[in-house]
Amino acid sequence: MRHVLITAGTKGLGKKISEQMLEKGHMVTISYRSDQEAVKQLSKEWKKYEGFFQFFQADVTKKEDLVHLVEAAVNSFGAIHILINNAGPYVFQRKKLVDYSDSEWYEMLEGNLSSVFHLIRQVIPMMKKEKFGRIITCGFQGAESTPGWIYRSAFAAAKVGLVSLTKTIAIEEAENGITANMVCPGNIVGKMKEASIAHSRNHFDQDTPIGRSGTGEDIGRMISFLCEENSDMITGAVIEVTGGVDVLHRYR
Repeated sequence: MRHVLITAGTKGLGKKISEQMLEKGHMVTISYRSDQEAVKQLSKEWKKYEGFFQFFQADVTKKEDLVHLVEAAVNSFGAIHILINNAGPYVFQRKKLVDYSDSEWYEMLEGNLSSVFHLIRQVIPMMKKEKFGRIITCGFQGAESTPGWIYRSAFAAAKVGLVSLTKTIAIEEAENGITANMVCPGNIVGKMKEASIAHSRNHFDQDTPIGRSGTGEDIGRMISFLCEENSDMITGAVIEVTGGVDVLHRYR
């Protein structure tokens, strides 16, 4: 049994990732930003996992929140073995870089890049003591090749920086039994973020080459595999889970 800390794990892809970790028998600490209703709903929905999960409110753009999050998680469930950086603030309005406000730019960088730094710096000492650690970051298709992404400049810049951070941590901490990998979801939108693979197979998607949409379960399964003890050979990898769809070029 391991202790998993996942950011933004109450909704969307995060919810399915959290469920995968609970199904594996892990203790799971889940952060959320503000949605108390989602917390209440999951407390009921996950009744069979009672005692194996806990929720803590935290804004990943604020360092002090992340410090308190880790402290609270450790006080309740002990040392953290797996860190899943799922939170990723996003500006949904399509606009050019010059139209970004200062606050929007810094929210993208703090929430998608600096937040991972603050969390990694806290959990790595614990992982080193345990001689086991799994760090997962989340990117976007093509992030490893540093593409331009029109109307998504701040988000893309932060995630591309996160690619290098992930690969660097993988090298620096390999001797301590710690792996670091990035998972890049494809075009998973709306209800499909919390859908199962079985549900997806019943709904043909002409925009995805394999014929079905990606789901939260697809992402959860990949992350779960990377977190296994025998997956230590996979580190510093950027893995795309897209079903063959070309996300960036669809919108150029």
